[in-house]
Formats: sequence, C-alpha cells, structure tokens
Amino acid sequence: FQNEINEVPFFDVQLPYELALKIFRYLGKAELGRCAQVSRTWKILAEDEVLWYRLCQEEGYLLDMSISDHSCWKLALKNCRAREHMLKTNWKNRVGAVSQLRYEPGRVLCDVHSCDGVVMAGYTSGEVRLWDTRTWDYTAPVLEAVQGPGAAGAPPHVSFVRINSSLAVAAYEDGTVSVWSLLLGKEPIHHFQHNQRIQALALALGGTAVATASGFEVKLESPDDKGFWQTPATFEIQKLVNFLNLVPDVTGSPVAVAAAEDIVYLLKAEDPGKVLHSVYGQPVTCLDVSAKEAAFGIKTFGWLLNEPNQILLYNLETSQCLTKVGNSIGDFSCVNLHGSPPNMLVAGNKDRRVRVFDLRRGEAVCSLYAHQLGVSAVQMDEWKIVSGGHEGLVCVWDQRMGTKLWEMHARHPVRHVWFNSHSLITANIPEEKNPRGSSITDDDPSVHRKYRGVIYSYEFSVDQLAVESVLPICRSSYDELTGYNYNIGLAVPYDNI
Repeated sequence: FQNEINEVPFFDVQLPYELALKIFRYLGKAELGRCAQVSRTWKILAEDEVLWYRLCQEEGYLLDMSISDHSCWKLALKNCRAREHMLKTNWKNRVGAVSQLRYEPGRVLCDVHSCDGVVMAGYTSGEVRLWDTRTWDYTAPVLEAVQGPGAAGAPPHVSFVRINSSLAVAAYEDGTVSVWSLLLGKEPIHHFQHNQRIQALALALGGTAVATASGFEVKLESPDDKGFWQTPATFEIQKLVNFLNLVPDVTGSPVAVAAAEDIVYLLKAEDPGKVLHSVYGQPVTCLDVSAKEAAFGIKTFGWLLNEPNQILLYNLETSQCLTKVGNSIGDFSCVNLHGSPPNMLVAGNKDRRVRVFDLRRGEAVCSLYAHQLGVSAVQMDEWKIVSGGHEGLVCVWDQRMGTKLWEMHARHPVRHVWFNSHSLITANIPEEKNPRGSSITDDDPSVHRKYRGVIYSYEFSVDQLAVESVLPICRSSYDELTGYNYNIGLAVPYDNI
C-alpha cells in the first residue's frame, strides 16, 4: 500500500516512479517477470506499458504501431512470439495450405514475379495476370495491354514481368513495354516501344523507375512530380546486356546496374559510361543489387590458370571491390543479396550446391548439396534457405543444422522463389514456349497441362488454411510419429474414408 505514483521502495531508498522506470528499462523479459513477484508496487512497475512496448519494438514486432494501439503490450509480445514459434514449426513440418495459381486457357507460362504476396504472371498468349495470395483471391484479373500497329495477328509472347508495391510492368517479344498502376486498375498508365527484342527488364523495389535493355541501349523511364512519364537517361552499351537491376531507395534520378557479358556498368544520368568491373574473357553469370552494394558471379579461366569461379561484392558509392567469395569449379547461376540477412549472401551454382557466405569473413558458412541439374533460384532468412533447381525441385533447408526439411517437385525448372514469414511462392517455368506434339494440330491453341508450367502458393499461417490445401485422403487422425510429418499418418492413411 505504498504511494506507487510518487515513490517506489528500493530496499532502504525511496525513489520516484520515473527514476525507477528508467532503472527497469535495462531489464529483459525474464528479469521483469522475477521483479513482478517481489511486491505489489514492483509488479505495477515491472508491467508498465512503456517497458513492454520497448521490448516488443526491440524484437521487431508491431513496428508500425504506437503505444496507445494496445492496452496490454505484455500480452501483445506474448502473442507475437507464440505466432512466430507456430509459423516456424509449420515451416519445418510443411503444415499449411498449398494452392496452384493456374491459368486454364492452355498457354505456356513465360515469366513470374511477386512482391508482398501479389503474384504477376505472363503467358505466351500475351495475357498478364495478377493473384493476391494475401486474400486468397483466385479470380486473377487480366491486365489489358495496348494494341500495337500489328494487332491484327496473334498477340506477342510476354518476355518479362516485374511487380513492386505500386507498379506492374510487362515486356513483350515485339519490344513493347506496358506499365500498370496497382491502384488505378487494369488499363496501362504508360506504354513505350523498342525497335528490337528486349533482353532485360528491371523495376525498382520501392520506387517507380523502370529500366529496359534492348540491343545496345539501356533506357530508364520514371514519372515526374506531376505523374507524367519521361525518360531521364538513355545509355549506349558496348555489348548486349545479360542482367539488369535498379538500385533501390535512390533519391533523385534512378541508378541502374547492368552486366553485359564481361563488363558491369553503373549507369547514372550524371556519369553515363561508368564501368564498375571489367575483366576480358570473364563473363558475368548472375547479378543482384541492394541499396549500397552489388554482387555478381564471374566465370574465370578455370583450371587453365588455377582461378576458381567467384562472386564479387562491390560498393556502389565508392565503386570499389569489397570482397571476393566462393571457390567453385562450376558457374554461379543465381545470387541473392537484397533478400539476405545483413552481412550474408546466398548463391546457387551449376555444381549443384547452395552456398551461404559471411561477407565479413569472406568465407562460406555452409554448403548444401541441393539439386541434380544445378541451382536456379535461392533465398534465405535468419534460419532457413529455400532453393529451386533446373530439375524442378524446391527444397527448404534449416541453415544452422544444414539439413533438408522438405521438398516439392514439379516438371519444369524453378525460375522464381519468394517467401516471407508465413507464405512461399514458387514458379516452375518451361524452357520450351512452343512445345511440338503437344496437341493434335500445331494450330490448336490448347496445350497439354504438363507443358504449361505451374505457380505454387504455400500458406503456413493456420488461421488462413484453405479447404483444398490438404487432400482428404491425407487428413488422417492416426497419432503415429514414425516417419516425417507431411500431414499423413503413414500407418493407416485411409482411416477417415
């Protein structure tokens, strides 16, 4: 029954409440729980909302909320930790919903990209579709394209698609590019044309800039303050561009990184011809860009001069090489820098291995023998790795244990992998866009389902399970723990039928 508003008993000293609260700010969750058992006054102090709001923010939960949004931040932190533990358990045991984002009218999948659960896909019919997996909306609206001068014939195939939080961009085989706003609707807000086929397409992660590479030209397009689209810069490249990325979070004019055979360019409007890296006869095999750095794999001379293939990391501000990692005979086929934890990098190689590198030490943390025909897509976070291979296998790995948790196989190579804390999106895209012998006549628009490619969407949050996620034959109530847990009781699989 002390006056806890003004004075808090600290053994033989009476402290003001605000000063005692500053002392308790240095305690963690366990220490606050022990202090809450000392006395009634200490319990009030140890359960102060300011302390638990700070702990919740420090652990990365509910960062966009203010202290007045919850009445009990201790309970909010408890619920967030329980949800994180549940999601990690579901990831490890593959418990959740699995759905196919299927496009039925019989055309082949050309390219897939996703951002925050919104999936964009382009097809050989020239159609571009969107799926919002956050709401499980399977209607897949069609984004309408601008009809070109040769619209009388068959529409051109879609070459590339890119999407971010506000824009969707598609490039077609005839060199046209269409840009849609995700807020305004299905009609394109911008459209431009290249004279030649487009080799690469890039869209800034958080911005509105679009970059395209056609022939020996790289063009940047972005809207001004009034929303009118313009071309801030056009760059002439000596060789054909293989990879193209836009640097995220750039203020002012957009900045692009382009890899053309054995030359890597840093394309700025004020310095148009800046070469970031160039070694004759060592072509670039993969490229990824973060806000301040660029990572790319190079194919060296191999055993001829005893130089293994490596991944180079460059600082975009100083244009200096920070480190070289990797020591592989095979070519690095994919690299993920922007989606990896700080000071980490994950890469896939044609030697069938997935490697995680610590950029501070410049060495591999773990190496996983992953796929039979080489690795085509990778992504990682603090504890897991998701990799896709040319043979169509998607593997989920526990990074610290170096073990495979589960895998899923489809017919075509895995070209796109994206995940966050509760969902995973993978795309198997065929190499052959015009399969022969798939129908009775070559003019028949229907293509057999096995030639089309497929997009999978996994949801590991239990409160959003779809009814069609697990087949009825696999919903067994038998509580046998032998074997791995794929939602199947292996001993009696038919006991619910």
